[in-house]
Amino acid sequence: MNVTVPLPKQQTPAEQGLSIVDCDIHPAPKVVDELFPFMAKRWQEHLKTFGSHVRQGLSDGLAHPRMTPDVARVDAWPDDGSTPGSDPAFMKRHHLDANGVEYGILIPLGRSGSHQRNLEYGAALCSAVNDWQISKYCEFDNRIRASITATQEDTAAAVAEINKRAKDKRFVQVLIPPRAVEPLGKRRYWPIYEAAVANKLPVGLHLGGMGGHPSTGSGMGSYYIEEHTSNVQTMQGLITSLVIEGVFEAFPDLQMVLIEGGFAWEPALNWRMDKHWKNFKAEVPHLKRAPSEYSKQHIRFTTQPIEEPEKQGDLRQIIDWVGVDRLMFSTDYPHWDFDDPRYALNSAGLSVAEKQKIMSGNAKALYGLQ
Repeated sequence: MNVTVPLPKQQTPAEQGLSIVDCDIHPAPKVVDELFPFMAKRWQEHLKTFGSHVRQGLSDGLAHPRMTPDVARVDAWPDDGSTPGSDPAFMKRHHLDANGVEYGILIPLGRSGSHQRNLEYGAALCSAVNDWQISKYCEFDNRIRASITATQEDTAAAVAEINKRAKDKRFVQVLIPPRAVEPLGKRRYWPIYEAAVANKLPVGLHLGGMGGHPSTGSGMGSYYIEEHTSNVQTMQGLITSLVIEGVFEAFPDLQMVLIEGGFAWEPALNWRMDKHWKNFKAEVPHLKRAPSEYSKQHIRFTTQPIEEPEKQGDLRQIIDWVGVDRLMFSTDYPHWDFDDPRYALNSAGLSVAEKQKIMSGNAKALYGLQ
């Protein structure tokens, strides 16, 4: 999956006069014992004895089909050979400093309590991951910001965790997976959105999750490319559920960020939802506006992986349809499909002011970064 390709030399964003907020950086523990100082003895013993019991059988981490080792770039292993993303000093040198990142937002994935069938253990694991982010990364480098991981299937625990962490301004969003036990527009999840709004935090939804369901409507695919492509279908279903169930009508101040799911598909989804709403609006009287208006007002997207059409000008048109103000730059560091900020968006025909909005301005405004 890792291929070395020579690229033409490009100016760094700093040389172009641009600052960067990276909205998708993946940290990882070197060993699971790293979480123990933040867990009660009961849960330490549970983790050592029983481990994870996730909703997707026979999987403890990344979804089937299995991905390349740690889903990482070949040059992302720290000097001691530990897991990519696990060494903050290496991350600082290899990514934050090298790419001129002004702020980086952590998206923890591997040890996620949101996937656990044992809800108490899941809540304890989320809490430990939140403490671990601050202790290991945010206290090491003040450019790093954290996400409040929460177990969406136990809304009471999620709300308590959000309220506990929101006073620490190093946490900039609530993080839950888009693939849950039920579509996330269902009212069982609304207390999470209410807590996010009350604490003036956006909700981030990074692709993936283990709801116990196949990644497609008819079962699991055979190949990694099928799994990777199905992430877009997940995000389409997510927006449809949130909009049609009335989440944004109920929470007019709620902002959501769809992370690592692309964005070129959103205009077509909006067109389709609006067309059906015109015919079936009597079924959903709680929607006071066209579905596309809710989506445009409440949903943001990170850029990686950018859909890059071959025809010059097509990407510019897609960005115009989506809106420059709704896109926020991300690299997906240290994963193999990392987007290098020297090359990202170069084919989009953006002005310097537009590119600066995407590279940092929009994220600074949403997350309150000074």
